[in-house]
Amino acid sequence: MQRMVLGVIVGNRDVFPDVLVGEGRKEMLTVLSEMGIEAVILDDSTTKLGAVETWKDAQRCAELFRANKEGIDGILVTLPNFGDEKGVADSIRLSGLDVPVLVHAHPDRLDQLGVERRRDALCGKLSVCSNLNQYGIRFSLTEQHTVGPSSESFRDDLSRFVAVCRVVRGLRRVRLGAIGARPNAFNTTRYSEKLLEASGISVATIDLSEILGSARKIADGDLRVRQRLAEIKGYISTDHVPDLSLVLMAKLAIVISDWMEEHDLAATAIQCWTSLQLNYGVNVCTVMSMLSEKLMPSACEVDVTGSLAMYALQLASGTPSALVDWNNNYGDDPDKCILFHCGNWPRSLVPEASMACADILGSVLSAGMTYGTVSGRTPAGPLTYARITTDDRNGRIRTYVGEGSFTDDPLSTFGSRAVVKVPNLQKLFQYICRNGFEHHVAVNASSTAGVLAEAFGTYMGWDVYHHAG
Repeated sequence: MQRMVLGVIVGNRDVFPDVLVGEGRKEMLTVLSEMGIEAVILDDSTTKLGAVETWKDAQRCAELFRANKEGIDGILVTLPNFGDEKGVADSIRLSGLDVPVLVHAHPDRLDQLGVERRRDALCGKLSVCSNLNQYGIRFSLTEQHTVGPSSESFRDDLSRFVAVCRVVRGLRRVRLGAIGARPNAFNTTRYSEKLLEASGISVATIDLSEILGSARKIADGDLRVRQRLAEIKGYISTDHVPDLSLVLMAKLAIVISDWMEEHDLAATAIQCWTSLQLNYGVNVCTVMSMLSEKLMPSACEVDVTGSLAMYALQLASGTPSALVDWNNNYGDDPDKCILFHCGNWPRSLVPEASMACADILGSVLSAGMTYGTVSGRTPAGPLTYARITTDDRNGRIRTYVGEGSFTDDPLSTFGSRAVVKVPNLQKLFQYICRNGFEHHVAVNASSTAGVLAEAFGTYMGWDVYHHAG
C-alpha cells in the first residue's frame, strides 16, 4: 500500500499559550511518523512555531500545499489551543486542494486550566468547523471531540481518515473497463457512464469479439501462454480440467491484461456468459479471480458499478474484494443468507478452492464449455458489503454500505459461496428492493463500512444508506 501524505495545519491564537503549539506540533509529527504518514507542514522559520495564525501565515501555508499538490492525499488540522478559525479555512481555500480534511483538537486537563496551560481547543474546534462550513469546505471529525494525538482513539481516527483519503483519491481518477455487452436478461446491471464521468470515473469499452479474436491468434506454444499456464496451475487446483481449456484461459488472461495495461484500467466488468462459452469454450471465472487477487477487481455480467464497489472496498481495506449475488435464504434465520457466484471470487476469500465446471450453465450448455469456475467456501470472519448504482431517473449516484460476518454454518452447494450474518438483514433487503438496487453486492473481509460511508457521502457527494441493523 502506497505511503500516504497529509498536509498538516497547526492552528494557533495569540491569546493562548504558544508553548502548547510547539508541544502539540511535535507530538502530532511523532504520531504521523510512527504510522508511516508523511507530513507536508510549515517549518518554524516560515511562520511562528510553524503554525497558522494570520492571513500571511495562511498564504504561506497555501503556497506550500500548492507546491505539493499532486502528492497530498488529505489535510489534517490540529488545534493545540483555540486556533485561528479564519487562518485554517483560508489556508485550505487558498491552496486550491479538494481533498479530505480531518479536524482534530487537543483535550484540556482539569489540573491545567490556568492561563499558562489553558487550551480551549474544544471551543476552537467548533469555530473552525463553523468557518469550514461557511467556506464550503467538506471535512471529517474525530470520534471524540477532543482527543490526545498519542491515544489509541486518535490513532484509530487517523487510520480511518487515511483510508477515506485512499478511497476518495482512487475513485476520483479511476478508469474501468467494460468487456462485451450486458447480457440481455440483466437489465439490473444497466448504468450511466455520464453520471460516473461527472464524478471523475471513466469507462473504456471493447467488444467481446475483439478479445476472443485476439486470444485465438496467440499460438499454443507462445512463451506467455506457458507462463500463464504455470501461473494458473500455481493459483488453483486444476485436477480433471482438460489442458485445452487451460490453454484457452491462459490466452484470455494475456489479452485482457494487455488491454487493461494499454488503457490504464484499474478494474473490469466482463460479459462472462453465454457468448464466451458458446464462441470460445471456457468460463472466464478463474482469470477474473486472479485479477481480483492482484487488486485489479473483475466483476461478472458487465456490472461496471459492481466493479467500482469492489474497487472502493479494496481501496478502503487494502485487500481483494468479490462481487456476489444476495442469493439464498439460510433456513428460517432472518439475519442470515447465502452469497453465491459461479464463481470468480479471489483466493483470499476462498482459500481452499479448486477449478470446476459451471454447474448451472452446464445444465443448458455442454459442461465441457464451462470449465474455469472457482469452487470454494469463504471461512468465518468480518464482512463489509457495498453497492454503488447510478440512479439515472434522478441524476444521482446512490450507494449502500454495511457490516456483518462470514459464518461457518453448514452449507452444501457448489461454486464460490458463503454464509453471512447481517443484523436486521430483512430491513436491508426491504431497502434494496424499494430503491431499485441490483442483486449483486461487493464484499470484502474487513470492517470498513464507516470509511466508505464517509468517502461516498462527505467527499464524493453520493447518496449513502449506512445499514446499522
